[in-house]
Amino acid sequence: MEKNTNTLPRKSFIGTFAAGATVLGLAGLTTACETKVKVETPPVAEKLDPADEWFSKLKDKKHKVVYDVPEPHEMMPFAWPRVFLITNEQTGTKTADSGVVVVLRHNAIPFAMKSELWEKYKFGEFFKTDDPKTKKPSLRNAFWQPAAGDFKVPGVGEVKIGINELQQDGVMFCVCGMAMKVLSAVTAEITKGDAEAIHKEWLDGLLPGIQVVPSGVWALGRAQEQGCGYIKV
Repeated sequence: MEKNTNTLPRKSFIGTFAAGATVLGLAGLTTACETKVKVETPPVAEKLDPADEWFSKLKDKKHKVVYDVPEPHEMMPFAWPRVFLITNEQTGTKTADSGVVVVLRHNAIPFAMKSELWEKYKFGEFFKTDDPKTKKPSLRNAFWQPAAGDFKVPGVGEVKIGINELQQDGVMFCVCGMAMKVLSAVTAEITKGDAEAIHKEWLDGLLPGIQVVPSGVWALGRAQEQGCGYIKV
C-alpha cells in the first residue's frame, strides 16, 4: 500500500495547529483591545448666559442670601431684603459687603414691570395683588419709587423698601424669563392679542436694573452656587 503523501507528519500538524491558535488568540486579543478603546471627544464648552456674569457680582460678598418670590405676598418680598441689610449692619457688616438677590418668578413677575403695564393689563386683578393704599386690585407697581411714608413697620417706623431704594443699596432683582414668556402668551389668549407683541412689550416695560434670567429656578440654583442662603418668601 502506498503512503498518503498529502498527510502531514503528526509533529508538523501539531506545530502548525499551535501556531495557528496563537495567531488567532493574538488576533482575538487585539480585537478585544480595539473594542474596549473609547475615543475621547473634547468637552463641549458651557454656553454662558449674560445672567451668569450678573451673578458674579456676588463673588466677594461676605454674607449672601437669595429670596425666592413665586407669589406677590404683600410687602414681604421687599421688607425682608431690607431687614437682612439692617440687621447685618447692626451686627457689624456694612451694607456694601452683603449680597442680596430677589428672584421674581411665577405670579410675582409683575413687580419687575412698570406701572403703565399694571394699568393696561390689570395686573392687580390678574395676579391678585392689592394696592397697599386703596386695598383694591392694584393698577400700579406700588414698590417702584414709592412716596415717603408709604411703608411703615410697627416698632420700626418708615422703611425704605421700594425696589429702586433697595437697588441703591446693592440688592439685585431678577425676573423669570420663562414666566414672562408663558404668562404673556396666556394674556394674549385672554385679550385676543398677539403673544409675541405682548411678550416684547413686557420685556420693554421692565424696570431699570432688572435682570432677565432663563428661569426663576435657574436663578435660584445660580445664586446658591455663589454661596447664597435660600429663603422662600
